[in-house]
Amino acid sequence: MNYKIPANRKALLEALELSEEIIGNIELGEIPLANIALKTARLARILNDFEMAKIMEYETSGYTANANDFVPHDEWKIAVKAGRLYVNDDNQERVYPESIEQLEEELKITEIALQVAKDPDLSISSSNPRQFLNVPMGNWKERKSIRDRNRIASLRISSRRSFIFRYALRKHYELKFSNISDDIFTRIREKVDSKISKILPDSVKRFSAVYENLQSDNPENWSNAVHSCRRILEDLADAVYPPTEVKKISKEGNEKIIKLGKENYINRILTFIEENSSSERFKDLVGSNLRFIEDRLKNVFRATQKGSHTTIVSKEEADRYVVYTYLIIGDIISLKE
Repeated sequence: MNYKIPANRKALLEALELSEEIIGNIELGEIPLANIALKTARLARILNDFEMAKIMEYETSGYTANANDFVPHDEWKIAVKAGRLYVNDDNQERVYPESIEQLEEELKITEIALQVAKDPDLSISSSNPRQFLNVPMGNWKERKSIRDRNRIASLRISSRRSFIFRYALRKHYELKFSNISDDIFTRIREKVDSKISKILPDSVKRFSAVYENLQSDNPENWSNAVHSCRRILEDLADAVYPPTEVKKISKEGNEKIIKLGKENYINRILTFIEENSSSERFKDLVGSNLRFIEDRLKNVFRATQKGSHTTIVSKEEADRYVVYTYLIIGDIISLKE
C-alpha cells in the first residue's frame, strides 16, 4: 500500500518548482538522467510519496540480481511497477537490474565501441571499450553484439526517461492546479474572514470547530461540521435581517406570505439579498445556491434526529457543503459593504 502524508504548503511550493525543473532537464537534455533521477527521488520525498521514493531508490542504486537476472521478490514487484519487465530469448519474464547510471555508462561505452569498430585507428584516451567489452573490433558478429547492446541500453534509458517524465509532469499539473484552487480560495477566505470577525464574531469559533471536525476520520464529526454550517447561517440571518413577526408579501404575484420569524433564517437571508442587491443575476445565483444548501442541511438535520449517522457518506461531501456555505456567506456579506 502506498501510504501518503499530506505535505505542507511550503513543501508543495518547493515540489512544484522541482517538478518544473525536472521537466526542463529532461526536455532540454541538460544533465545526465542519473542526476535527474536523484531529483525525482527528492520530489517523491517532499510529497511524502513513499512508494515512488522507494522505486527511485532502486532506480538510482540498481536492483539486486544474480547471474541469471533473478531479483528478490520484493525488489521484483518494485521493478515491475517501475516498468522494467521484459521477456528474454527463452520467453521468460525478467526485470533488468541495472541502475540508470549503469545504463547510461553502457550506452556510452557501446557508442564508443561502435565508433572504434568503424575506424580501428581511432585513438581512445580514457575508457577503452576493448577493455570493457573484451571483443575484437574486426569481427562482424561481435560488432552486431555491440549494436544489440547499444540498442537495448538506448531503449531502456528511453523507458527510464519516459517513466520519470510522466511522473514529474503528472505531479507538476497536480500541484499547479491545486495551487490555483488554493490561491483562489485563500483570497476569498482572507476577505471573508476579515468581515466575519466583525459581523459574526461568534461564528469565527464555529468555523474553527468546523475545520477541526473535517480533520477527523469519524463520519459523525463530518456531520457535526455540516450542522455547524447550519448554525452559522442562522447567525448570519440574525446579523443581516433580525427575526420579525411582520410577514412579507412575495413579489411573484401569487400573494404568497413569506415568514420572517426566528426559525425562518433562509427566508430572512433571501429577503436581505432581495432588498440590498440590484443585480437580478446575483439574486438568482446566490438564492438558488442557498436553497440547495438549505435542502441538504435540512436532510442532514432530520436524519440525525432519527439517529442516523450515515447521512454524510464521505469527508469530501462534508468538505463541499462547508465550502459552499463559506462562499455563499462571502457573497452575502459583500452586500453590507
